[in-house]
Amino acid sequence: MSAVQDTSRGQAGPGHPSADSDEVRDLLALAEDLADKELEPRVDDFEARAEFPREVIRTLGRAGLFGLPFPVEYGGGGQSHQTYLRVLEILARRWLGVAQSVNIHILSCQGMAAFGSEEQRTRMLPEMLAGELLGANCLSEPEVGSDIAAITCAAVRDGDDYVINGTKAWTSHAGQADYYNVYCRTGVPGAGGLSVLRVDAGTPGLQVQRLERKMAVRSSPTAAIVFDDVRVPADRMVGRRGKGFLLALGLFDLGRLAIATCALGIAHAAMRYAIAYAKSRRQFGRPIAEFQGVGFILADMSTQIEAARALTWEAARTMDRREHPAAVTLAACRAKLFATDVAMRVTTDAVQVLGAYGFVQDHPVERWMREAKLLQIIEGTNQIQRMLISRSLT
Repeated sequence: MSAVQDTSRGQAGPGHPSADSDEVRDLLALAEDLADKELEPRVDDFEARAEFPREVIRTLGRAGLFGLPFPVEYGGGGQSHQTYLRVLEILARRWLGVAQSVNIHILSCQGMAAFGSEEQRTRMLPEMLAGELLGANCLSEPEVGSDIAAITCAAVRDGDDYVINGTKAWTSHAGQADYYNVYCRTGVPGAGGLSVLRVDAGTPGLQVQRLERKMAVRSSPTAAIVFDDVRVPADRMVGRRGKGFLLALGLFDLGRLAIATCALGIAHAAMRYAIAYAKSRRQFGRPIAEFQGVGFILADMSTQIEAARALTWEAARTMDRREHPAAVTLAACRAKLFATDVAMRVTTDAVQVLGAYGFVQDHPVERWMREAKLLQIIEGTNQIQRMLISRSLT
């Protein structure tokens, strides 16, 4: 996929194809085709068995979806963040776990693309974007969530290496990733003492713990990882020493937008399913969609989803326009907060429209409701988003 330099139409950022270009339309059609053929037929089986669909993920990577928002010169797709998020929504409508895997991998490449040296980007980024490797970020710790300045996992310089000791929690792709970006302390306490080291999965001392037994997205493995005297060459540090906090902030903005987009995907899927059911289910001699009590629920679903989509896409355009980082963060927080709350309401209402059938696993709305709850928690709980928004106001 090559970049298109003509951005005279649409809302694309500098050097990105315009949002209504033929290239973007072809990309969205490709995503729809992959979602229909590779994701939708498999989601129920893999979720029921809690099995990670590595070959499905590899297929998406080979199709170019791992590199969408990254520069062409490093093997990326040269697309705007808005276009990438539109693709992610298409995937999330069929299978949130797979959409999350694409998001997790892209976030694992984000720090290298934004802060890595030119030598690092040239040497490592093309392989990371090609579709064969799978990445992960090790950020949270058992006692550290959103307060990343309190990270205790430490890396001590020893000759040409760093030696890492500590425990990371809630690591997505645990046991499946080919490499882990480990946020660790290499200096003084606080935000200024954090750095990021890329650690290959087979490195001695890296120990994946028991997988978490989750309420939803069971096909995506999550676990704690222990680092016991893990030795990593110093040239595997992503960017400069002490810049880990800045790397994390960049991840949070894109991660929040990705979660907002995934929320749009499952909310849209739940709405369409509820509409189809309400049109086919008959009570008192007519479809239940004709009853005002049901019709108003569907109307609210549609309105809330479109409002959330408008907020999310505008936040993506803010990022593509490279506005002030504080403006990007505020927009991303608002989008994540609103879209995930909408997804929770819409999926809960979809279960209500189906009645007793919404409560059983023969219909997917109960899965979407469980998944919506996850999205209100990850990438910073919605209470954290409210705190950040209120601070920006006051």
